[in-house]
Amino acid sequence: MARDKLPAGGADGKRRPGAGSRRGGGRITVRDIADELGISVATVSRAFTKDAVIADETRQRVLEAAEFMGYQPNPFARSLITRRSQIAGLVAADITNPFYPEVLVHLTKRLQEAGLQTMLFFAGQGGKVDDVLPTLLQYSPDIAIVLAATMSSAMVSSCHEAGTPVLLFNRYVPGTGAAAVCCDNYRGGRLVAEMLAKSGHHRLAYITGLSDTSTNLDRMRGFIEASGDLGLPAPAIEEGGRFSYEAGYDAIKRLLDRQRPPDAVFCANDIVAIGALDAARRELGLSIPRDLSIIGFDDIPMAAWPSYSLTTVRQPLNAMIDVSLDEIERLLRGKDAVGEEHFLPGRLIRRSSARLEEVE
Repeated sequence: MARDKLPAGGADGKRRPGAGSRRGGGRITVRDIADELGISVATVSRAFTKDAVIADETRQRVLEAAEFMGYQPNPFARSLITRRSQIAGLVAADITNPFYPEVLVHLTKRLQEAGLQTMLFFAGQGGKVDDVLPTLLQYSPDIAIVLAATMSSAMVSSCHEAGTPVLLFNRYVPGTGAAAVCCDNYRGGRLVAEMLAKSGHHRLAYITGLSDTSTNLDRMRGFIEASGDLGLPAPAIEEGGRFSYEAGYDAIKRLLDRQRPPDAVFCANDIVAIGALDAARRELGLSIPRDLSIIGFDDIPMAAWPSYSLTTVRQPLNAMIDVSLDEIERLLRGKDAVGEEHFLPGRLIRRSSARLEEVE
């Protein structure tokens, strides 16, 4: 029996998606549309390919026929033609820090608006991103985005050899050619030291996060160097070991048990600072900020809760995502494009956990 021809429309003049589906069931294919319209399969494929050369009238005919017949483009088949998978592979190792779920929500939304579908690969807390990336590369993503983790220069090279550019979000690996978009953590650390010094604090301390991450190292380095430039004693360094509530809770007790306890503590991130705040109040009976100033980094939503009212350095999340999308577009547009590093300034958010003078 011959296939029904496309009607002009229903009673209201509008075609019904799926009304012309293949008899006997089965998935409608590009060839079905081509046969229905009497044109080539290649012409139909071009109609679904952005920027392909095809007459506007022909493209419109194909799209109308596809809607009527209930056709859904097969992204895997299309990738064989365009050599683009339209997949952005997101790789994370530890997203217990509340900053990163927020990043995932906003970044995924923006990627989808740009026509990229996301696949999330999780290395597990303490896991190695290098172990996960080979699996990601099996899906031929257009871009690999690594967040809350670092990767080796060897794996960056492997991704490039596979034709997959790499973007590091809030991390960077110098000398690898991987694109990176970060808050300027070094300048953020300097800013905290400068504000504490101007407000009369003399005994500063820093509670670390993961020791080998660029975020932790840059925040600590900026804080230490600015303290020296301002003529203050070198800040006391207390190892937290992780970006976690428990790390801050335990580290502040050790720090304040020293012979010369600090009068101000800068923490590697907000969740570490919140742990430090709770321990200082509940176990040590301190009044914050009268007895001790505590400052974090990130400005997660919890930092603004009245029970914490945490002074912190806000990461410019929206601007970082804007720059990331621009960098991804540049990398995908230029076959041999080299990744660039971008460092965006943070902003000090004053709340009641730190005694800061109103200074210019």
